[in-house]
Amino acid sequence: MAKIAIKQVRSAIGRTKNQKQTLEALGLKKLNQVVEHDATPAILGMVATVGHLVEVQEK
Repeated sequence: MAKIAIKQVRSAIGRTKNQKQTLEALGLKKLNQVVEHDATPAILGMVATVGHLVEVQEK
């Protein structure tokens, strides 16, 4: 399975509860934090939900 690196580049302040919970579920708690996940459909769906707050890079 392909790996992706997800980096939070914008703040969650003022965002909806769903977006904040999605960031937390991805393991992102602060700006410029990077986490790695497998590129599963569930993870890609979460990334799409907060796509305006994160940068995604394939590994």
